This record gives sequence, C-alpha cells and structure tokens, in this order.
Amino acid sequence: MLKAMLISCFLFTVVGNASVNPDSLILVSSETEDCLMCHSALHPGIVASWNKSLHASSTPAGSMKKEGHARRISSPKIDENLKNTVVGCYECHGLNKDLHPDAFEHNGYTIHTIVSSGDCAVCHQVEEMQYRDNLMSRAHDNLMKNSVYMMLVGSVNGGYSFLNQKMHISPPNDHTLAESCLYCHGTKISITGMAKRETEYGDMLFPVLGGWPNQGVGRINPDGTLGSCSSCHPRHDFSVATARNPYTCSECHKGPDVPAFKVYEVSKHGNIFNSSKSSMNMSSVPWVIGLDFTIPTCATCHVSLIVDETGTVLAPRSHRFNDRLPWRLFGVPYAHPHPLNADVSTIKNKAGLPLPVELTGEPASDWLINKDEQVRRKNAMQRICNGCHSSSWTDQHFERLDNTIRETNALTLTATLLISEIWNQKLASGLPQNDNPFDEAIERDWTKVWLFHANSIRFTSAMAGGGDNGVFADGRFQLTEQIVKLQEFLSRYKKQ
Repeated sequence: MLKAMLISCFLFTVVGNASVNPDSLILVSSETEDCLMCHSALHPGIVASWNKSLHASSTPAGSMKKEGHARRISSPKIDENLKNTVVGCYECHGLNKDLHPDAFEHNGYTIHTIVSSGDCAVCHQVEEMQYRDNLMSRAHDNLMKNSVYMMLVGSVNGGYSFLNQKMHISPPNDHTLAESCLYCHGTKISITGMAKRETEYGDMLFPVLGGWPNQGVGRINPDGTLGSCSSCHPRHDFSVATARNPYTCSECHKGPDVPAFKVYEVSKHGNIFNSSKSSMNMSSVPWVIGLDFTIPTCATCHVSLIVDETGTVLAPRSHRFNDRLPWRLFGVPYAHPHPLNADVSTIKNKAGLPLPVELTGEPASDWLINKDEQVRRKNAMQRICNGCHSSSWTDQHFERLDNTIRETNALTLTATLLISEIWNQKLASGLPQNDNPFDEAIERDWTKVWLFHANSIRFTSAMAGGGDNGVFADGRFQLTEQIVKLQEFLSRYKKQ
C-alpha cells in the first residue's frame, strides 16, 4: 500500500495538470505501478494521456455499478483480478498473453505491444461483437483479397518505369501499401523475429513487428482478431469525445473517393458545429440531444447512443456502423444495398467478378440486404433526423437522396457502356481481355466517373451538403465531362 501511495504522489507530480484525483491512483495494480515508474520518464506523453483517461480514474467494478444508459462497460462479467484496479498499462498490455504471438518478456513481465480488439472485448464485449460484424473490421481482406480492387491498387501505387520504349508497372512494396491504402484499411501485423535495442535501462529484446505501426480499421492483429479500437479512440486516453469528433473520421473519410468530411465541413451541420463546438458536451453517456448537443457529428448518425431529455432512446449505441444505412453509397462502381455480411471478399456477381453489382448496374442481390432491411435501417436514421427536423423535412431529404442514387447509377451505366464498347473495339485492354481495367488513360476517365464524382454527388446529397460538392467540386460537371471524354474517344478511334 505504501508503494501504491508513493506512486500516486509521484504520478501526480509528473502529470499534475491532468484532471485526475490522485486518491484514485491508489487502486493502480503493482504491475502497472512498475510500468509507470519507468515510462513516466521515458514516455511522459503516453503517461499524461493515460492519466487523463477514464481508465486511469475508474475500475471495472465501479463502472459495472452504473445503471441504465450511463453504463459504458458492456461485458456481463469481469475477471476478479481485473475488477478492482484501474485499467492501466499491464491490464491492457498483459491481457490474453497465451493468445498473443507477439508476447515477450520485459523486465520480469510477459507483455505484448499490440492491444487488440480482442483485448478490449474483455470489458467491451458487445462493442467488439458489433464491430466484428462491421465492414470496417474486414477492410484489409475486403481490399487485398479482391482481384479487381487489387488491379486498381497496383495501377495507383505501383512503380512506373519507361524501358525499351514501353511503360512498365511493378507491384507496390509493403511499405508503400502501409502508407497508402492500408493506412486506413489496416495492415496484417506479423512477428518477424526478435531484436536487441539499446535503451536507457540497458540492452533489451523486443519483437520485430511487420506491418507496424498501424491503426487501420481492419488491421489483422497477431492474435487473429480484427480491427484497431484506437482508429477512433486514440491511445492512450481512448476518449469518447475524440471518437465523436468529425475530425477523427476525417483521417480516412476526406475524399475524393469517400468525401464525407469534405462534404460535412461545408454543410449547414458543419457550419454550426464549427461555431458551437465549444459549448457541446462531447463526453456524456448517454448523449442527450438538445442538452449535450444540438447539431450532429458523424458519430451522432452512425454510432452513438442518442436519447432525448426524457431518456427516450432515439438510437442505440452500435459499433456496426451500417446499422442505420440502407445504401452503400460508395460505388463499386454503383451504389447498392449494403452487403449481408462484413466479409465481402467472397462476393461474386453473375459475371464471376468479385463485385456486389453487375457491370450493367443490377445488384448482386443474393449477397445484399433486402428491401425490408433497407426500410428498417432508413427508419433508424430518420428517427435521429427527426430529433431536430420535422418529418416533412426528413422525408423530402431522403426523396432527394433516392433520386440522386438513381441518377448517379444511371450516369455510371452510361460511362460503363462506353468503356465496354471501347474494350470490345479493342481500343483499350480491359476486363474482356482479362487485363487491368484501370491502367490506361481512358480507363482512368471511366474510373473517375464512379470512384470520385458519383461518390461526391451521393455523399453531398446524403449529408445535406448541397452546393458545389454536388456540382462543380468533383460533382456533376466533372462526371459528365468524363462521359463526354469517353464518347469522344470512342467516336474518334472506333472501327467502322
């Protein structure tokens, strides 16, 4: 106990500006105390972040006493060894050691560098189960195991060289992938060996991790679990407020392929958020509309537990981010109903392509949610909208979105018919020739139609963005411009 009290005083001195009651630090485990004694000097930023977190000032046992919507811990039972100390270094980095190939001996303890979603599930079981059934959790394999998508990845990230009067494209290396697509989709973390490093406390052995660092949403962890909770709840304070902030989502959703934040920041919602965010309570659980906030962020619509001032639930908390989404707006190449399962790497359309739609626009229905489920999800989203808007406003907003989806899909079909004829005429080499459909200039023009411009139009419509994002800023002007280019190319070079 004396040691615990000393470490409490020591930490309060080191990070005295943190908003933590030093008395609570008496509940720090002896293992975490040892971690903090060294890392307070080595990594004061990490310790300061943790020290201002709820983890540092509360115990699982205390959290489980909270009732109703205020309870943040979803697991029905917690191991006795974890219940009565704060959630500290060792409580996370020492969990499930037998399941972690990255576990190693460190100053008398066996720990692991990667805190996986499976480790977080010890306390947050429901959230981890929901996230596991979320498209984001499968983002690595849904990209890397799709042969069509990988042709696009290769043509974007590959090494271009001009040799013997010909252009050559070499595959991207692992570092390039990790810095580009897999930054958000997530890498696969592997253990490639052990390495000795010189530290302030002498030479120590550490595992060498391939694919690290990474906090991508679909990261494959060494223990086989999927996802990184720190994508949205950055370590080591794991703040709810940070996860609710639209700037967190903007890290991966900025565009032009997924321009959600770009649209949000110029929308009326974004305008009001920027002028009133200082008065919003971003940490409250549950999140009370009209009291804690009056303008939505990304989390309001997609994730958070939302109640009104009477305690009536407008939206339950969900870490399956498409629970309130009837449409997958991200066109590949058409907008379509959301997939039934998070793992879309096994989807095949009638033509045998790994796509959720036919190239002629029809959904691969066997793999996608049905109309009834679309209606249920649409109603779930509209219930949130109606917390601030009249039902007529909400209904007409969704009528416009439905029109936008039909319109952009029709324009994408026009562009796809043109590129298909270009391929059939052998003016470019693409899918009919079992070749990359993304590596020639005219194919890039077709790709822009749906990957950039149709997506921008749809996100603008869905998020009440309006204005230039749907017209002159990667919108209708650019989309129709690409169609004109495709038509002119075909007219100029087609065989008579």
